[in-house]
Amino acid sequence: MTTRRKFISNVGAGIAGAAALSAPAVHAQSKSTIKWRMQTYAGASLGEHVIKPAVDAFNKVAGNEMQIELFYGDQLVPTSELFRAMQKGTIDAVQSDDDSMASPTEVTVFGGYFPFASRYSLDVPVLFNQYGLNEIWDAEYSKVGVKHLSAGAWDPCHFATKDPINSLEDLKGKRVFTFPTAGRFLSQFGVVPVTLPWEDIEVAVQTGELDGVAWSGITEDYTVGWADVTDYFLTNNISGAWAGSFFANMDSYEKLPDNMKQLLQLAMDSSHYYRQWWYWGGEASLRVSGTKMKLTTIPDEEWAQVEDAAVKFWDEIAAESETKAKVVDIFKKYNADMQKAGRPYRYG
Repeated sequence: MTTRRKFISNVGAGIAGAAALSAPAVHAQSKSTIKWRMQTYAGASLGEHVIKPAVDAFNKVAGNEMQIELFYGDQLVPTSELFRAMQKGTIDAVQSDDDSMASPTEVTVFGGYFPFASRYSLDVPVLFNQYGLNEIWDAEYSKVGVKHLSAGAWDPCHFATKDPINSLEDLKGKRVFTFPTAGRFLSQFGVVPVTLPWEDIEVAVQTGELDGVAWSGITEDYTVGWADVTDYFLTNNISGAWAGSFFANMDSYEKLPDNMKQLLQLAMDSSHYYRQWWYWGGEASLRVSGTKMKLTTIPDEEWAQVEDAAVKFWDEIAAESETKAKVVDIFKKYNADMQKAGRPYRYG
């Protein structure tokens, strides 16, 4: 009996030991996949370029540890409600400019197309990463429970219209789909800003509800179908690059393990890089070889009125708050530095 009890005891200890050793493996297998829902401002056709490749790559590498489900413009919530939905945790992450998603921060006015804040797409990441905008955006969004993840550039802002624009006079009365701040600025030249769901724009131009768009460059016009319903493209632009960002619900972000945070950063970086060459090359190629829209230009001496008005607009915005003044000061310093640097940073 003594030997039998000793045998049973040893077997029991062995089983317990084996269970203890196998517990972490069992736990790892039962660990649930982290699932995020992300919505972009872009419709499906544009989203194929500005975000989908990066999300697909992230999901492939993250595997069972994390997956991001991507939704396009207005699919889950209207674009103007993106911020609130993310803040509440209804969605985990957003790709948008501050302006379009109606962010309640001091920096919202600078998202999208802030008139002439940039001349080229590379200006945007330099402003954020080397001139201090990252720190300001991080502070502003932290106040409202949202994580500002990463900013990058899109295309320049041009008019694509049904009628030719050859002078500032031709802008008067034109009903145009554009960003809130851009619309506020352009209204002084007689432009009538119109807000509609992104996916409705093509039909609105066809029915005459809109006379055109001031939302993008020519690459986007061709990609999303607007070049099929507008006949003219104005080569003058009001900004060299759209400034947009990735954002996340703060709680969702803080719960991520460090390796997923790092992988997310790499995916966002790849998205920014893709857009840099896709837009830059597309803008030139389609102006030269595109067949769907005729190019028009407002003479430089006349367009100078718009650029002069932008300087006054900057000062008006700066007077609204200390934070806005700080951002405008950075824009002024940066553009002065670029002007002093000369070619290829600035010409003339």
